[in-house]
Amino acid sequence: MQDDLLNIETIKEYILKKKVDWTKHCLNRLQQRNIKIAEIKTAINNGKIIEYYYDDFPYPSCLVLGYNVNKRMLHIVCGMSEDTIHMITAYYPDTTKWKEDLETRRKE
Repeated sequence: MQDDLLNIETIKEYILKKKVDWTKHCLNRLQQRNIKIAEIKTAINNGKIIEYYYDDFPYPSCLVLGYNVNKRMLHIVCGMSEDTIHMITAYYPDTTKWKEDLETRRKE
């Protein structure tokens, strides 16, 4: 896979074209955290990639930061294959782990 697939415009395009694999893990986490699929789509649509994980297996992945419909910030982890975006998890970032901008990890 080419690294150029791992960008926010490609992720938005794949969601629009319904080229999305909602993994069982992701769906379980969304239910546990009371996050709706529509919130993920909204957050990605206005979001940006804040971290890249090129060596993730089985697909390179990234962390997207975006706002849901209630203007609450969400983190979404997704992997990219040639023709599909694989949703891995989503969560509301915790300020004990992230700085106030919710883009920068706190040092451990």
